[in-house]
Amino acid sequence: MKLQTLSAACAAAFTLSFASGALAAEPVTAKLANPIAEKTKFIAGGAVFLCQADACVASAPSSQTFAASTCKAVAKNVGAIASFGVGGKTLDADKLGACNAAAAPATQMAAQ
Repeated sequence: MKLQTLSAACAAAFTLSFASGALAAEPVTAKLANPIAEKTKFIAGGAVFLCQADACVASAPSSQTFAASTCKAVAKNVGAIASFGVGGKTLDADKLGACNAAAAPATQMAAQ
C-alpha cells in the first residue's frame, strides 16, 4: 500500500512539473499601445524579447518571464503595453496599469 501511495505521489509530482514546464515554454507576448519604428531586442524577466511593429515576443521564456515586473521592464524599453500574456492568460487591468506607469517617463520624453 505504501508503494502504491508513493508511486501515485511521484506520478502527480511529475505531471505537475511537466505542466508548469509546458506553460513556461509558450511565448510571452506584449502587444504595444503604439508601434515602434525599429526592431528592438533586450532582456527582461530572464528572457530575450524581440520587438517589431506593435509586438514584443519572448520565444524562450523562463518561469519568471510572465510577471508584472517583466511587463514594467518591457514598458520601460518600448513604451505603453496594451496587453501582456502567455497561452491565453493575460495580466489583469490593475497590473497592466502599474506596468504602464513604468512607461510614462519614456513616453513623455519621446513626445518632447
